[in-house]
Amino acid sequence: MPSCVLAYSGGLDTSVILGWLQEEGYDVHCVYVDLGQPCEDRQAVLDKAQRCGAKSARIVDAREELCRDFAFPVLQWQAKYEGIYLLGTSIARPLISKVCLEVAREVGADAFAHGATGKGNDQCRFQLAAEALDPAVKIIAPWRIEKYRQRFPGRAEMIAFCEQKDIPVKASKAKPYSSDENCLHISYEAGKLEDLTVNGVELVDFGMTVSPRQAPDKNEQVTIAFAAGLPIAVNGQKLGAYEIVAKLNEIGGRNGVGRIDMVENRFVGMKSRGVYESPGMTLLYNAHRVVEQLTLDRDLVHLRDRLAPEVAEMVYYGFWYHAKFDALLAFIRQAQRPVTGEATLSLYKGNIDVASRTSPHSLYDEGIASMEGGGSYNQTDAEGFLRIQGLPSRVQGRVTPRAY
Repeated sequence: MPSCVLAYSGGLDTSVILGWLQEEGYDVHCVYVDLGQPCEDRQAVLDKAQRCGAKSARIVDAREELCRDFAFPVLQWQAKYEGIYLLGTSIARPLISKVCLEVAREVGADAFAHGATGKGNDQCRFQLAAEALDPAVKIIAPWRIEKYRQRFPGRAEMIAFCEQKDIPVKASKAKPYSSDENCLHISYEAGKLEDLTVNGVELVDFGMTVSPRQAPDKNEQVTIAFAAGLPIAVNGQKLGAYEIVAKLNEIGGRNGVGRIDMVENRFVGMKSRGVYESPGMTLLYNAHRVVEQLTLDRDLVHLRDRLAPEVAEMVYYGFWYHAKFDALLAFIRQAQRPVTGEATLSLYKGNIDVASRTSPHSLYDEGIASMEGGGSYNQTDAEGFLRIQGLPSRVQGRVTPRAY
């Protein structure tokens, strides 16, 4: 009998796919990759997989690896897809693929199955990552199989299937949302969110954040420390990578930080609407940028910022295990070496202000920057500087005068 490893979340899609793969004659090994999902009962997910006939079911703890080796390098890039999305789902997919292939190798499975749809980005991320790691891997993507789509043309039929099989799932006919969660964020899409006239932030039942309106009516300060561009401590307490994200999720979440509602361009070509919450990573991005402002050379940070959208695209599209991405990661490790210091942020009802910043590698010289007299900067030097900078424009102006 053929066998496969299924990236299993216990949600609507993978619950249905588990049953369907068994009907198709597969022994299914379910792998729940623990990425710090804040709203999921891990034991219940495992029990459900076993109750539903999985050949085997296991939980693999990848929380620290997700934050340390995947999220934090993207943070160092200050990479945001289309200027706003912090890539929480995108970052996790290549790690899930890696873990599933490791399990497949252990159990001797023939294929790697996932529940990503044929319309979405995740199918790209899973497959591109898996094939880069194992070029001979067989991918089973039921949503790209006509037979499967005929049986389950929409989420209503999938919900009915689960009701018939007595499989508990969070999605319902009233709230048929598709959500993906890990410690970096929770995303929400589908259902009524497909109507762009609906206020998504008011519609969604968020799992990590309170509404800014319901946040405390007082400032809360948080101090985040970095070493070589990597977070190392919160409020003076040294923590592991996952612990830092989890702690900042609590702090940011109770202050209403990190909610966005956007229409984005998927890799497959369509626009889609998503609502996201990412409290901890939002705080990290803000604090990291503050320390960078003190420690990075102008031309270096401007080059990084020009490349950051390309990095965000590669992560969003699924090209994590790629030669160009390897080189970009090597670049950012070198570029971030001076980014050591602390930023204290002041949080109030979803807003983030900078309370203070400090670094032993600070390039900020108050004596040079001061508007007051004195210091080592001689303003007379600016005369020659500007005459040289303006030379090409003066020559061009004489040859081709501009109307004014």
